[in-house]
Amino acid sequence: MNRRRVLALLRKEGLDLQRNPGALMPVLIVGVVALVLPFVIAIGIPTWTGGRLGDDSDLLRVSDVIGAPAHLNDDARVQFFLLQQFLLLFLLTPITGAMALAAHSIVGEKQARTLEPLLATPLTTSEPLVAKVLGALWPSLAVTFACLAVYFGGMAWLALPGVVLAMLNVRTLLLIGLISPAAALVGLQAALIVSSRVNDARTAQQVGVLLIVPITAMLVAQFMGAFWLSPGVLLLIGLALLGLWLVLLLVSTRLFRRETILTRWR
Repeated sequence: MNRRRVLALLRKEGLDLQRNPGALMPVLIVGVVALVLPFVIAIGIPTWTGGRLGDDSDLLRVSDVIGAPAHLNDDARVQFFLLQQFLLLFLLTPITGAMALAAHSIVGEKQARTLEPLLATPLTTSEPLVAKVLGALWPSLAVTFACLAVYFGGMAWLALPGVVLAMLNVRTLLLIGLISPAAALVGLQAALIVSSRVNDARTAQQVGVLLIVPITAMLVAQFMGAFWLSPGVLLLIGLALLGLWLVLLLVSTRLFRRETILTRWR
């Protein structure tokens, strides 16, 4: 794989995104929801109702299960639990945005008649596939990290004392730095496999459900106290996702038959 050719393709993907900035709208919407919802539930509702989070025995029990720092008072421990759980919403942000970009990538180029000259170049099959995945990944991650910066800034301003420092732990680092991009890579590569076989971008986008549903189920299960993913388990999940991405990359390279794909799509 030639790094210079991949970088040139990445610049091309960046120019395409500049011409179609509306493609980032899904990731912006999910990012705003992931930002607003935690603060409304963990901070807004208790403030408006005058209630105390520590009065909820179930939430207090679950916060003990996850190992909330002992130096926090009851209200702060429950708030830490809620804000920690809502970090899982930020896993959906890059997946949603990147899926929208990747699903339109190959199908959109076919419909715009720009795929033919690309495939006629001496590029290897894996080079445009890797470039399209990374070209869809980086803008989605950029929006996600910007939202996370606002998230932690909001906690520093609005959360109870000690909560934001307690959030800066290994589990948070693994969720943000490993699980989030790894899950997005898997979803992107799966979307490219599907988009290379169909003419409809919406069909390729439906692959994202395969990742969104398990993450949502994990969020609900952890809120109920059914289980808690330790940092060690999260590390294994992240490494497994990276391994799965490499497998999907090999599969997509095999399935992307450049000699026949154009005639099949006509």
